[in-house]
Amino acid sequence: MNKPINKSDFVLTPYMKSNDLRATYQILNTVGPYIFLWFLAFKATAISLWLLPPIIILLVLFSLRCFSLMHDCGHYSLFRSKKVNRVMGFILGLVNAMPQYWWSRDHAYHHKTNGDWEQYRGIGDFLSVKEYAQLNPADQKMYGLLRHPLMVIPGGFFYLAFKPRLIFLLGAYDFVHDLLVALKTDGKQGVASIFSTHKPKHWSTAAEFWDILLNNIFVVGGWILLCHWLGAAFFLSVYSLVLTFSAAIFINVFFVQHNFDGAYAHKSEGWDYLAGAVEGSSYLDMPGVFKWFTADISYHNIHHLSERIPNYNLKACHQANSHLLSRITTIGLGDVLDCSQFILWDSDQDKLVSIKSFNLAAQANA
Repeated sequence: MNKPINKSDFVLTPYMKSNDLRATYQILNTVGPYIFLWFLAFKATAISLWLLPPIIILLVLFSLRCFSLMHDCGHYSLFRSKKVNRVMGFILGLVNAMPQYWWSRDHAYHHKTNGDWEQYRGIGDFLSVKEYAQLNPADQKMYGLLRHPLMVIPGGFFYLAFKPRLIFLLGAYDFVHDLLVALKTDGKQGVASIFSTHKPKHWSTAAEFWDILLNNIFVVGGWILLCHWLGAAFFLSVYSLVLTFSAAIFINVFFVQHNFDGAYAHKSEGWDYLAGAVEGSSYLDMPGVFKWFTADISYHNIHHLSERIPNYNLKACHQANSHLLSRITTIGLGDVLDCSQFILWDSDQDKLVSIKSFNLAAQANA
């Protein structure tokens, strides 16, 4: 029988120290090549379009790394200073059109509830078996279709290119609507008074609002300028491909590190944070070059044990605590498609199951 593990058994504190020099070097070796590759892609089109595919692949990978470093900034782990993390996170967010602070607040909720499937239903808002059983056949089919592995391609593009814009527009519409209703009800109310009492649905704090607003201004403004400088056809086609595939890769990486056979998927009662981190997160075994482009997020168990550990310390921390990680699940790149089937939560057995296994159980009980 395995001895119970406590968080205090892990050696984490020495690895939680941020190093500004290493962080700066990571920013330079990521953003610099990303900008240079755009210049190279533009020049390559004048020679031959056949030169573009390898450049676009590299742009996708560096875009992926920009998102990974932005993720670190959201945990205030990349740099020592909270302010520097905020500034650099905002800049990195512009690369992938994502409001970093708003995204990081939502991501923080995932960390607080990892493995508690009653509170957080994963990246795809997955249903429980009981909820899925209540759907009619057409809705069940649509549920499976929308969570098919190939849907990550259009879904990833929408997530980066359109969702932050849509959130801002919907939030602005809600405020204008509430403003007009309030003025119609009581014309003596001032705009400042209405603004202070307005409860936004699409962001939680004023800081998130300003992050979304400024991101949209810079991103949309950047799109317009780059279309003018580089040509709309060239910029929009290359940019769309880069956003689409970098988002698809990152979503898949995130998915397989939480949705897999045997993943800790508990209800709120009896949920354990440590078990969620160790057993509800996988170790993604992939070539070193891919670990570099994803900033070592493959050491996901360690990341969930302490999100304050910067990416450049995750591997060393994983190795120092390897004797305590015997219960972790290792996922290889070849297992990604197999993991994609675990899109239902069985709340009675506290585990993830597939639609196929649900159908077989339903037939057996019929």
